[in-house]
Amino acid sequence: MEINPNGFREYDARWIFEREIDIEGIVSLGKGLGSQIINHTKKINPRIIVGHDYRSYSERIKKALTEGLISTGCNVEDVGLSLSPMVYFAQFNLNSDAIAMVTASHNENGWTGVKMGIKRGLTHAPEEMSELKKITLNKKFIQGKGVSKNIKDFKQVYIKDLIKKNKINKKIKAVVACGNGTAGVFAPEILKGIGCEVVELDCELDWSFPKYNPNPEDLKMLYAIAKCVKDNNADVGFGFDGDGDRCGIIDDKGNEIFSDKVGLLIARNLAVKHKGSKFIVDVKSTGLFLNDEILLNNQCKTIYWKTGHSHIKRKVNIEKALAGFEKSGHFFFNKPYGYGYDDGINSALQVCHLLINQNKKMSDLIKELPTTYQTPTMAPFCKDEEKYKVVDEMIDKVQKLKKEGIKIDNQLITDVLTVNGIRFSLEDGSWGLIRASSNKPSLVVVAESTESNTRKKKIFDFIDGLLKKTGKIGKYDQKI
Repeated sequence: MEINPNGFREYDARWIFEREIDIEGIVSLGKGLGSQIINHTKKINPRIIVGHDYRSYSERIKKALTEGLISTGCNVEDVGLSLSPMVYFAQFNLNSDAIAMVTASHNENGWTGVKMGIKRGLTHAPEEMSELKKITLNKKFIQGKGVSKNIKDFKQVYIKDLIKKNKINKKIKAVVACGNGTAGVFAPEILKGIGCEVVELDCELDWSFPKYNPNPEDLKMLYAIAKCVKDNNADVGFGFDGDGDRCGIIDDKGNEIFSDKVGLLIARNLAVKHKGSKFIVDVKSTGLFLNDEILLNNQCKTIYWKTGHSHIKRKVNIEKALAGFEKSGHFFFNKPYGYGYDDGINSALQVCHLLINQNKKMSDLIKELPTTYQTPTMAPFCKDEEKYKVVDEMIDKVQKLKKEGIKIDNQLITDVLTVNGIRFSLEDGSWGLIRASSNKPSLVVVAESTESNTRKKKIFDFIDGLLKKTGKIGKYDQKI
């Protein structure tokens, strides 16, 4: 049996299939997860919803996971080919005790993984992942007898639920891009169902991802959507990731809008109707939330929190926030707009409502925000066993430089946030971030300047210089 312990990440599990985990390892993971669910729910036969994405090996992995779950006494209800948010929705709709979604999201072909959760609308946090790792690797399995059954046509239940709540009365022409990932059999139908005119781009399922990974932060995917928006004179472009829980946005002029700024536009739109609301944003997000006049005038509060869908989901839940936004494109809508979890298609629907409510083009709405200069999310390689140590070193280093009054492009470091890696702010509100990736052997680097591209580049150069001195980082996935 093969299970690389590093595959148990902060809030989900991911491995390169057959190199880092084999089928027997997946069965053991199912036994570990089943035992954990039984321990938490105190039920002999808890009900678990399972689903899988379109990768060529995902169904085989789901079967092995199901075998492990059943051996502990869990009753498995299989909703078939799914998006992660469809499986999350199923827990509410079918009133189950837990969920397990077989997906490696936007990771390259060859990767597999599982997103799982017990409490409704939430997925495993680091504590649960650590507990699952211990149970699985130490083989502390409960033995029982469960059963498995297929839930037929659940896809249509999920699709109809989103359409029914989100009908629009004005035509929006939308490019719907799925990067040949699983969202291709969901997103076009739902967007058409609410009343959009849909232009499909790479919506045919192809697990080899022939053009690029379905990742709305990937510049290749964004450029393809931008071209399609301009060629078709569309109002907006939506790009969905491999398991449909994230959405990237291109405006009517073919410009990418980073998801944190889309989040700010949506927050502004909701604030007027929901005065005194809270919004949760991740540490990679724009600094504009803090001083936004519309949010402040409507007594809304923004909290910066740890990056990661599980962390933001939980914070939205704990704070009873109206919504949460991550720069990576995970958006979380609480009642009355959602169930608190991240759903990329629901995020696209909320953008449609934004366009109709404001009666403006996306490019005009973005012009209403103060201009900032942002880098994309950049990921330099760093070994899993070294990345957290490197981040600790960066925290010490930046705090020391702050004390010493070191300047970056003539700006003092005025504030340091260490809730997730280190986010340092400068006098003018510009900032930089270094944190460890939660699901890959890499770091995450982001910078934003309120002043200029030059200052943005200087902040990046400062970070890059610090990282290079450690001797522990490799090539970046993309660079400015």
